[in-house]
Amino acid sequence: MGFSSSATAKKHHAVCIPFPTQGHITPMMMLAKILHSRDSTLHSSTLSTTTAASSSPAARPPSTATPTFDSRLSPTVSPHPVSTAPRTSLPSASGIILNTFGSLESSVLKTMERILPPMYSIGPLPLLSQQLTKSPLVAVASNLWKEDTSCLEWLQGRKPGSVVYVNFGSTATITTGSYNKDFLWIIRPDLVKGDSAVLPEDFLRETQDRGLLSGWCPQEKVLGHPALGGFLTHSGWNSTLESISSGVPMLCWPFFADQPTNCCFVCGEWGIGMEIDGDVRREEIQSLVAELMDGEKGNEMRRRAREWKERALDATKPSGTSSMNLDELVRKLSTAATGFA
Repeated sequence: MGFSSSATAKKHHAVCIPFPTQGHITPMMMLAKILHSRDSTLHSSTLSTTTAASSSPAARPPSTATPTFDSRLSPTVSPHPVSTAPRTSLPSASGIILNTFGSLESSVLKTMERILPPMYSIGPLPLLSQQLTKSPLVAVASNLWKEDTSCLEWLQGRKPGSVVYVNFGSTATITTGSYNKDFLWIIRPDLVKGDSAVLPEDFLRETQDRGLLSGWCPQEKVLGHPALGGFLTHSGWNSTLESISSGVPMLCWPFFADQPTNCCFVCGEWGIGMEIDGDVRREEIQSLVAELMDGEKGNEMRRRAREWKERALDATKPSGTSSMNLDELVRKLSTAATGFA
């Protein structure tokens, strides 16, 4: 996020630049709206691109110049980008904004605080953005896909805690034959690989009374619906935080990037999920779903999920840690004389 100020106009301008995928655009849009809502003199702009400037490998930077984790946090990662930044006139960050909250990742945050610039943990952003109910900013969309709200009507006719929600997010793809259970399944046009038909006709016939296929949905509203009993997810950070904010336990099927790490925390540290290992078959997933919905372990995960929901709500109350960190961030941005980046 870049920052500039104008002494004559007495306005400050935050420029929010997400990595060009849906999973980054959505929280960055939330951040921009939240910042402006806290201080009307602080203007926010979100910039993004949906295509690469060039598909030519020659136009891309070498891998050693790709930004990555600080080597002080992971000794297996090359420190080259960090060490060369001062010599290439790259500005250093004045602060780091994190979409998390203190009690969720306290040990990680304490470690980072010792070696990194000032940090502002201001999450979960979805809970903070829900507080903008009377703001015209609510009308500003942040999805690349059109949301299908018909699934909310379908959920109205379901018993509390009876529906498994299946959504593999904005980047992951799967193969058919992986799932055959009562469901609300969100399917993007490019989600399923390998077959001309998205799902077999007999599958659709067998599940027409106990399942619904839908396009891209308002996920926060779906997860917050009383009918939801569990969430089968790729464990992206947005989905993980939204599930925690709604108190919904998870079946985690991580694919790449941060998903395995998120899954590890969900299942191990926080006790609100179970992991699906590797290229499993339908029977194994059905067994895990049965345990999640009706088993003793599933009941315990639901209890812990409700506890984490309360902690997330506490963090985003006016006196909560995330709200206070956000107030401090806005104060720094609004009073910065030389800029904040």
